[in-house]
Amino acid sequence: MSAPVELPDIVSRALNLSRTRGFVTSSRSETGRLLAALAASRTGTLGECGTGCGVGAAWLSSGAREGSRVITTELDPALADAVSAIFADDPRVEVITGDWTALRNHRPFSLVFLDVRDAKHSGADLVSELLEPGGVAVMDDFTPCSTWPPMYEGRVDSMREQWLTDPRFTTVEVMVASDTAVLIASRR
Repeated sequence: MSAPVELPDIVSRALNLSRTRGFVTSSRSETGRLLAALAASRTGTLGECGTGCGVGAAWLSSGAREGSRVITTELDPALADAVSAIFADDPRVEVITGDWTALRNHRPFSLVFLDVRDAKHSGADLVSELLEPGGVAVMDDFTPCSTWPPMYEGRVDSMREQWLTDPRFTTVEVMVASDTAVLIASRR
């Protein structure tokens, strides 16, 4: 089965790789469309940690302005190779084998998509090193929350609270669907 027609071709190819590999944790289309819109508003280098099957990188590249680059890191060498093949015709996209901290070698970024739990939990200290002033970090897979302090499974969501209160960032939680939210943090 192929991906829906309304998706950018590169996103469809990444989703097909996800299906083939049984990879069920790819970025949702609602998040992807937001990534593409944010990428279209940025210049320079865009980054992603946690390439997976390349769906997030595909959304970023589909929205990226001419002259921008997309650098994505994947821990699994075989998966990184498979995703590199998807982007073989797009010299703007580079897939690096390594953990998310490998992005340090390519900073500063105007936008970073944190699609790895460790990156989100490492917090603003490391992420602020990656971003240029005014740069944006995007984090997905949050359950929407309308209370303060933010709660998840009956406890204070300390990671979300940290991002929403860190004075180095202006952060907002955005619902992209009724069951999922994204944090967008702009470096001051």
